[in-house]
This record gives sequence, C-alpha cells and structure tokens, in this order.
Amino acid sequence: MTYSYVSHLYCPKCEKMYSTKNQNQLCECGSPLLVSYKMDELKEVFRPENLNGRSADLWRYHEILPVESEENVVSLGEGMTPIVKMEKIGHDMKIPNLYMKDEGLIPSGSFKSRGAAVGVSKAKELGVTELAMPTNGNAGAAWSLYSSRAGIKSTIVMPVDAPEITRKECMAAGANLFLVNGLIGDAGQIVARAVKDEGMFDASTLKEPYRIEGKKTMGLEIAEQFNWEVPDVILYPTGGGVGLIGIYKALRELQELGWIDADKMPRLVAVQSEGCAPIVKAWEEGKTHAEPWKDASTIAFGINVAKALGDFLILEGIRETNGCAISVSEESIMTELRAVSSMEGAYVCPEGAAAFAAARQLREQEWINDDDRVVVLNTGAGIKYPNTIQGDVVTLEPGDSVPKTKESVQ
Repeated sequence: MTYSYVSHLYCPKCEKMYSTKNQNQLCECGSPLLVSYKMDELKEVFRPENLNGRSADLWRYHEILPVESEENVVSLGEGMTPIVKMEKIGHDMKIPNLYMKDEGLIPSGSFKSRGAAVGVSKAKELGVTELAMPTNGNAGAAWSLYSSRAGIKSTIVMPVDAPEITRKECMAAGANLFLVNGLIGDAGQIVARAVKDEGMFDASTLKEPYRIEGKKTMGLEIAEQFNWEVPDVILYPTGGGVGLIGIYKALRELQELGWIDADKMPRLVAVQSEGCAPIVKAWEEGKTHAEPWKDASTIAFGINVAKALGDFLILEGIRETNGCAISVSEESIMTELRAVSSMEGAYVCPEGAAAFAAARQLREQEWINDDDRVVVLNTGAGIKYPNTIQGDVVTLEPGDSVPKTKESVQ
C-alpha cells in the first residue's frame, strides 16, 4: 500500500510548483511553500475506519503526510495528545463546553515536536546532513533532539533570554548551540549567514515546507477526537503561526476528503500578547500582511515573534473561518495561568495561559456563545518555564509544626 499520497509543493502566492524529491526552501518569489496531496486518489482508498488499530501517534495519518518511505520516519511517539474537558474553569468563564488540547505531554514538552518529527523525517529522506535554525527555545529543543535521533547535525541559535530548560535540551542533544543578545529575528539573521556560508539546510520557520505538515496533525487529531464533528472555536497562541496555518490546512483537507462537514469550519482565533501583537494589529486594520512589531516583549516567550514570515497565511486562515485575532495583557496571562493550574490541576505554559485568557475575554464580549464548543491549545508544559511562578515559601526546621493557614483559622 502507498505510504504517502504526497504530490508536489506549490506557492500560495504565485502558484509555481516544486518537486518533493528535492531540497526546497522558499519559492523564487520569497513565499513559503505548501504541500499538496493526490486528493482524488486518496478519496478512493482512505477513510476514517482505516485509522482503526493504528498507533496512537501522528504517523497514523501517514497518507496525508509528506514522508514517502516509512523507513525514513523519525519518531519518539509524538501525537494524539488528550482533549481534556475543563469544567471548573469553563464554569468560571461561562463557557460550559470548554476543552484543552494538552501539547505539554508530547516528547520534548511542547507541540514543536510535531513539526520536528515530520520536518526532520523529510530532511532525512532528502539527504540533509546538517541543518540550522533560529528559535525562541522549544522549536530548537525539539529539532535538535529529533536531529540527533536521525543522525543529522544541528546548529541552533536562540535569544539569551529564552527559557533555560530549552537551552539544556539542545546541549543534551549535542547541538551546536549559540545564544544571541537579541530577539529571534536577530538569531534568524545569524542563521541566514550560516546557511549561506556553510551550506547548511535552513530549517527556519516556514523556510522549509514540512514543519507545517507536522503541526497540522493537531487539527487532524481534534477532528478525530470529536468524532469528525469539529468544535465551534479553536484558540491558538500565535507567534510564527505555523500551528494555526497547519490546523486550517488540515481541516480543509478533511473537508476535501469528505470526512468532516464541508459547511462547518471552526472559527480560528490567533492569540497574541499586548507586548507583541503584529497579527492582531494587521487584523484590526484589515491588512493582509503584518508590519514588524517594535520592542517586542512578553512573558509568553514562544509568541514573542515581531514579524512572521507566514503572516498572510495566518490572516487568511482566521478570515476564511470567520475567526479573529486578539491580544491579552501580560497580567491576564499570569492570572489565567494560576487560575487554570489551581482549578484544573493543569500547569499550562504561558502561551497556553494566553489562549485561556483570550477565551475569557471573547466570552465576555459575547464573541464566544454559551453553547459553543471551544478548544484551547496549550502548546507546552508549564514546567519548562520555572521562572513564571514566583512567591515566598516558608522554610521549616526539623520538628516544626505546619503553621495554620487562614482557611483553617475559625
């Protein structure tokens, strides 16, 4: 049986096509490339029941993934993360049908492992021996770990303020790690020079076509986990926006296959911080591209992206689904992080907390209705950000008694 029904790469701007047999980066016009599949053939042979009995990872959807030979798959069991109903925080927000897709349980501790698994697997298939990428932390950690598993050398450049744990993941994986005293855009410029001078494969966000295909499996899983009846709203913390682009692509492909209702598409929400909100600004101004954000800064470091290469694809996805883009305050991110953790026992990452804060805000604005089924993407484990929660803790000496708390005092 055919493992992948991949057809070709195409440019969403100028429509030029490229072969998936070659190492490709951007289109000649400068646009990211997207992957196309032989959908007419797939419709005849690929149905939901084909998934029965398959492994509970993202490779269960291999027919609509770009790796053509199973022997090139590089996997750590990533995918099929749980959908958790959030009853307490949902009640607090007045969203009774609130769900979280928890990507913190995936290998490397973040959803970035999806893009790394597929991207590295395809790189291996294409004969890549060394790659380079800039990162805000989690992507670099994932790509360095998967690259080491594939036998591919990796060079990672991240801002000096990136979460320290992600730095250590890169070091443990044996990556050539460098820190830059700046933002991810500065890291990108350094990587671009390395790619030009050293001939490395550029694995930067959207500068290779296959990271999106890994990220789109979040959309495939959401549809399957809701028994092919998609939710009403999906909120996604947006930096480079590859996940949102991928989810939109996945749902369109499922519609084309006839697996989900062609007339029902979740309203996609791009969530950003007020400290870095270029997509929100472009959305509010009715633009198709975003301007670089000046002095970008947010505790949700993964969405601290001043300029996304795929901004036009993000804006298209939210526009075509009647979605929106929204920014939340730094204070609300931390308030929501504590609320979700204390009410639900889910220690979400700051980016996930931003998406929960957005859900609360949109419900208050009645953009989200009380009967909507709403899915929030928690894109990573809170334990990867040990400095987000601060507080004084009492130190006891051996033999001391635990002091009475205010709640226990009558």
